[in-house]
Amino acid sequence: MKYIQKQEEPSSLKEWKQQANENWQPTYETLGSKLKDAIKEALMKEQGYLCCYCEQRVTLNTNNSHIEHFRPQNDPTVDPLDFSNMLCSCQNQLKKGEPRHCGNLKGKWFDENHLISPLDPDCETRFKFTGDGYIQPRKEEDNAALITIEKLGLDIPKLRALRRDVIEPFLDETLSIEDVQRFVNGYLSPSNDGKFGEFWTTIYYLYREYIDAD
Repeated sequence: MKYIQKQEEPSSLKEWKQQANENWQPTYETLGSKLKDAIKEALMKEQGYLCCYCEQRVTLNTNNSHIEHFRPQNDPTVDPLDFSNMLCSCQNQLKKGEPRHCGNLKGKWFDENHLISPLDPDCETRFKFTGDGYIQPRKEEDNAALITIEKLGLDIPKLRALRRDVIEPFLDETLSIEDVQRFVNGYLSPSNDGKFGEFWTTIYYLYREYIDAD
């Protein structure tokens, strides 16, 4: 789970909400597709185009991702149009046989004491990864990390396999230490269009000793 630093809401959303009057109030249900796309694109940009939970690549494709409310909309204290509570999670319309995970699996469940937020600057320090793709709590006694992994399905076989695929190139025995250093630093840096490498925190955890090494 990579830390997400929230930005200001898109101007299009702000202007739309400002049209509220005694005869009309903006609601999440009345958001048009163009405005939803603008919101999703803003979310993806601030997340480096990674799923807010598992760190797979997310795109505007309706099957690939959806707007996620960290605190669910069924909470009466939640404003569904509050951009600060919105994230972009992978998965929307599932393919047949595809396992649910991330926001799709979390659904309406929420427990602020047992769900680690990607908006928490310390979230990256709560998990550890193995070379074969497993995710675990960094500290054995961290029950919230364990429950977060379970409720978001972060350790399902599909995601383990995807992490292994990302890790594999770093295990090439023909790479020199200098090659690994360049590889790691390049992978952890955003591209020119602001995209981070998939499963960023996995590579950061396993190869952080090579960051900015001489």
